[in-house]
Amino acid sequence: MRLIFVCIKETRELGRQAASGSCPHCQGKVVAVDIESKWKFCCLPISYVDKRKYFCTLCSRRLVFCGFD
Repeated sequence: MRLIFVCIKETRELGRQAASGSCPHCQGKVVAVDIESKWKFCCLPISYVDKRKYFCTLCSRRLVFCGFD
């Protein structure tokens, strides 16, 4: 007997807003995007994760903030 487990990751964009600074690659404007990730196991929600990611508006690269808190 074989069991097949199905895990699905759904992502949804919650909002966008302008961020300070410029892209180090092309000097374009930076935008902050709030993203919600939802993991489902056989149509049952397992976890929800909200993240903020930064992207350049000109070259569409994902930018990583390496600051110290």
